[in-house]
Amino acid sequence: MRIIDSHCHLDDKSYAEDLNEVVARAEAADVMKAMVVGVSRASSEKCVALAEGRDFFYASVGIHPHDASDTEEATLLRLAELAKSEKVKAWGECGLDFNRMYSPQDVQETWFVRQLELAEALNLPLIFHERDTDGRFLEMLSAHRFDGLRGVVHCFSGSTTEMEAYLKMGLHIGVTGIVTIQKRGEHLREQVLSVPRERLLVETDAPYLTPAPHKNKIRRNEPAFVREVLLKLAAVRGDDPELLAESVWNNTTALFNL
Repeated sequence: MRIIDSHCHLDDKSYAEDLNEVVARAEAADVMKAMVVGVSRASSEKCVALAEGRDFFYASVGIHPHDASDTEEATLLRLAELAKSEKVKAWGECGLDFNRMYSPQDVQETWFVRQLELAEALNLPLIFHERDTDGRFLEMLSAHRFDGLRGVVHCFSGSTTEMEAYLKMGLHIGVTGIVTIQKRGEHLREQVLSVPRERLLVETDAPYLTPAPHKNKIRRNEPAFVREVLLKLAAVRGDDPELLAESVWNNTTALFNL
C-alpha cells in the first residue's frame, strides 16, 4: 500500500532525538509521505526546514486559533514568504477553537479571515481546525468562502449536519486515530460511512491522538500509526484496504498538489 499521513506535528520537541527512526518506521509501514503542519510562526519555520531537508516531508504554514493572540500582520507576511518554498503545499492549520479559549473569540475570528484571504491570494489549499464552535466556524467559512476554495477539515469531530455542509463546499474530511477508539470513536465510525471515498484523508495529528492498539503501549503518536487509521476506516466502511489506500493517496496528492 501507499499511505500519506496528511497531518502531523513532527516539529514537536518529542521527536528531537529519534526523528530518523520515526521516519524509518513510517516507511516500513507503507507510509511514504507526511505533511508537517505549522501552527505558529516558529513551528511553521521548523516545518518548512524539515520538508526542505527530507523528501519524506511536505509542509504547511499557518496560525492555530490557540496562537491567534500572539499574531500580527508581520507574522502572516513571514508565513507568506515561507509559503514560496516548493515544499509548502497548504495553508494551516487555521480556524476556530472555542474549547479552551487560549485566544479570545474575536481575535481568533480576525486572524481566521485574514488567513483565508492569504490562502486565496497564494492559491493554496487550507487545513482547517474546528472545535466546539457550535456552528460559528461553518458560518464564518460560508460567509468568507471564495472561488477555488479547497481544503480539509482536519481531525473531524463535528456534527453530521456540519459534515454534510463541508462536503457540499467541496472540502475533504480528515480522519484520525479517534476512529479506532471504542467509545470515543463510535459516532465518527457512523459518520464516515457517509463520506464519499474521494473526500477522505487519513492523519495522525502526531504526537497526539495515538490510535488503538498502540495507545495502550505508547503515548506518543507517529506517522507509522496512520496505517491503523486506514485499516480501521476500511473495515468500518467495508472497503478493500488496498483500494481505499490508493484512493486516499490520490485524494491527498491531488488536494495538496504533491
